Amino acid sequence: QVQLVESGGGLVQAGGSLRLSCAASGGSFGTSAMGWFRQTPGKEHEFVAAISWNGDSTYYADSVKGRFRISRDNAKNTVYLQMNSLKFEDTAGYYCAARRFLATMRSQDYIYWGQGTQVTVSS
Repeated sequence: QVQLVESGGGLVQAGGSLRLSCAASGGSFGTSAMGWFRQTPGKEHEFVAAISWNGDSTYYADSVKGRFRISRDNAKNTVYLQMNSLKFEDTAGYYCAARRFLATMRSQDYIYWGQGTQVTVSS
């Protein structure tokens, strides 16, 4: 069982930056692929970024490529999402998720989920 806790969300002006963190406990973080997803009211989880268990491979949604960067520190059991050049349309609840080994872009592939952290971008 893996527990995930996100932090770092908040209110930011368009063009600004935020760094989200997701701290993991209780499981094999070092062998888990990690993903970030976001969700707005009434919609399903939208893929944002994912990283392989060893950090060698990263994947991004087209909408965030060049602006967001996912990374991980296995010694700290933490995955990060650096978000730059934020846009109003990035406003959402951001969730980290974990699955064994291979990273994917499908929310249904991920087993463990955090409670989310809200990111609000003012235009």
